[in-house]
Amino acid sequence: MNTLTESLGNIPGEKRIQITKMNPKSITGQQMYGVMNNVTSEWVPGIYSEIWKRCNDKKNKHISWINCDGPVDAIWIENLNTVLDDNKILTLANAERIPMSDNCKMTFEVENLDNASPATVSRCGIIFVSPTDLSWEPLFDTWSKDRVQNKTTVHSEETEWVNQMIAKYIDKPNTVN
Repeated sequence: MNTLTESLGNIPGEKRIQITKMNPKSITGQQMYGVMNNVTSEWVPGIYSEIWKRCNDKKNKHISWINCDGPVDAIWIENLNTVLDDNKILTLANAERIPMSDNCKMTFEVENLDNASPATVSRCGIIFVSPTDLSWEPLFDTWSKDRVQNKTTVHSEETEWVNQMIAKYIDKPNTVN
């Protein structure tokens, strides 16, 4: 996602993209969206509702991506249905309605959609990456190339040496004696 947004922001004439990440499961529904204070009868805004307002401010000179990274919970995801449908409006418990601007996008990084309703799933575009397609090799290759590119390698032949050790000790074929 970082590579994609950085690349899109580097296209001449295009706006820069700013990602705001949060894990909705790390907070309660009231902390996420807001709650009416029982003592003072004042509205206490939630973290997500404040992020939503900031990212959808028409004065922004950039494009905002709000990334919800964490397990899907029926409570927090269902409250986003008005955002995900054609209305694109966040409706809060205090009757405040905050529309989504053209410069804002929503993304979700989830392990599964077990707790999402069919209505929620049908409102999202889904990219599935199988765990069998991921392994440690791409991570190592990226790390190794970054070390060379950023000149943080101890020795210029470091990547070659490590690759030789991987080939010898990790990738070696199973042999029966």
